[in-house]
Amino acid sequence: MVARVTYNTANAGTSSSGPDWTRSDSVGSDSVGSGAPPPGVPLRFGLVGTGYWARMAHARALADTPGIEFTAVWGRNAAAAGALAADFGVAAHGDFDAFLADVDAVAFSVPPDVQSSLAVRAASAGKHLLLEKPLALTEEAADELAQAVDAAGVSSVVFFISRFQPDARQWLADVTNAGGWAGGSSIWLGSVYADASPFNTPWRREKGGLWDLGPHVVSLLWACLGPVTSVTADTGRGDLVHLVLHHEGGATSTATITLGAPEPADGFDVQLWGEHGRTSVPELADDPTRALRVALTELADNARSGNPRHPCDVHFGRAVTRVLVHAQRQIDARRAAP
Repeated sequence: MVARVTYNTANAGTSSSGPDWTRSDSVGSDSVGSGAPPPGVPLRFGLVGTGYWARMAHARALADTPGIEFTAVWGRNAAAAGALAADFGVAAHGDFDAFLADVDAVAFSVPPDVQSSLAVRAASAGKHLLLEKPLALTEEAADELAQAVDAAGVSSVVFFISRFQPDARQWLADVTNAGGWAGGSSIWLGSVYADASPFNTPWRREKGGLWDLGPHVVSLLWACLGPVTSVTADTGRGDLVHLVLHHEGGATSTATITLGAPEPADGFDVQLWGEHGRTSVPELADDPTRALRVALTELADNARSGNPRHPCDVHFGRAVTRVLVHAQRQIDARRAAP
């Protein structure tokens, strides 16, 4: 039997109300952090990470976004950081504090547990943050990061790719304006465990599709159907996960997620149904840099305006993390059962 965990949101934000999943908006200071340059001066961005996604997505977007300047790289592998920095004509740093002193904002492309700890240091140093999903791997780490962002008054954006891909964003605007959606379903079948896959990384092998693909799916269903108020999780073979989400207002949705599908089955779809019929989100673009440039531009605009709030800011990232944490608890309990 699969346990269903439901949360009362009537007292959202209080210490006794349980997970505050509906409170995804920024609630911190409106003051601008120290990382905002004067008007007309490019926002200096540094990149944390040197792996495949850092190189083929983040570095390319950072080098090609108007209004920002790609200036520095830091990585846990000094040689890889030096090589990436040389390819893009930027400075490589071996010391993280020296790296922070050289930039106004930081883009992260490292495993989530590494990101959450380093991003706290970056926010505390007054740097604006472009964060990857998932924000963190625990509620405590997500809370600590959100609190650091609020205390510093810096801007933050979490890169849920479909939320920044222009055609998917237009679809989302259209469906939310139309309303009348009773439910949704999603399926994301990844095939990344092959030896040759650049995404076959230790943290993905350990945490599986729930934590790699789940944030994207939950983020999109949340935006379409309303805040998630409860999650029921079940498992199949390998890392296969099935989620049932209940949304504020009464809609429900489902998600099927794995990183271990056969390559011919690989694919992604989110579909809504309701009084207007059925509709599906546009396919993911082959090149993620266009969506990343949108995210970078919006982060830079917020940094300059002094307004830290964004629909996909650190608070929304924390809310999505809470859904995943509570799904994981159910999965762990099921696997531990005799």
